[in-house]
Amino acid sequence: MDTDWLTLLCAAALAFSVMNYVLLDGTDLGVGILLGLTHSSRDRRAMAVTILPIWDANETWLVLGGGGLLALFPLAYAILLPALYLPFIAMFLALILRAMALEFRDHAPSEGIKRLIDGGLLCGSLCTGLIQGVVLGTLVKGVPHQGSQYSGDGSEWLEPFPLFCGLVLVLGYTWLGACWLYWRTVDELQRRSARQAKQLAWVTIGLLLVLIGWTTTLHGQYLLRLTAPVVWLPALSILTGLLVTFRAGFRSRFDWMPLFCALGVFVLAFALMLVALYPLIIPPDLTLQAATSKPDSQIFMLVDFAVLIPVTLIYNTYGFSVFSGKVRAQEKS
Repeated sequence: MDTDWLTLLCAAALAFSVMNYVLLDGTDLGVGILLGLTHSSRDRRAMAVTILPIWDANETWLVLGGGGLLALFPLAYAILLPALYLPFIAMFLALILRAMALEFRDHAPSEGIKRLIDGGLLCGSLCTGLIQGVVLGTLVKGVPHQGSQYSGDGSEWLEPFPLFCGLVLVLGYTWLGACWLYWRTVDELQRRSARQAKQLAWVTIGLLLVLIGWTTTLHGQYLLRLTAPVVWLPALSILTGLLVTFRAGFRSRFDWMPLFCALGVFVLAFALMLVALYPLIIPPDLTLQAATSKPDSQIFMLVDFAVLIPVTLIYNTYGFSVFSGKVRAQEKS
């Protein structure tokens, strides 16, 4: 197979893994944020039950994405990791905190301890979402490097653009969480989730548009790509259709519709990012072809992905089907 096609297939497999992680675990993180901000212990219990059986499986995609970047594009990994050591360490610690809070909250000896654990879940979910947005913003803005060596001072992720990306992603995850809870819960918790989802939708979309406009000022390539009619006209049409369907979903009997529309917005934003970046993997000048591994390694990893991605999708789907249905708040907190 031509090496260019091999590289594109590798990039597609990596992008698919990252996108699935953002969609699936991003929803769980959003639920964790909302759970930590909820006063009712009964409602917090119901919110936790909606994600307890599936959150760990969703993180599988993070492993695929990280391992795939190392194996498929080692040069990009070697440049990106030193630039983001501190954010990555903080993110992994936050994920551990989130996991401990979810698994141990039902074993808390008192309501006060349980509330403290839920505060840890809030912090872990919030920090994870914020750092993931910061990492994404740092990548889009560009990582300084000379050849195969990172040449920055480690503070690029603290600049305004990455921090704004972190804010937008946190709000987006919270939006996904509210839509998920609208789908999976009933009664007052569902009604409150609907109100939160509608409010967060407009805030998230507004900030996302600001983010896209800001992105066009970073590099000339971004401006040319994102302002091309062949890009922004279909994107605007798709976004309008998704938002109209999102609003209609709350008046239909299909409680899953708002969540799927919100996920569609995330997919659209992810696609626009890829359109703006291609063929770069790390701006301003490292291309996919320059950062890729040898063809033998690519073929080996593509075979692995061909096995692991379907298995993971089947596992995720089976988990969702087994634990599907509405969750009702119980008297026991």
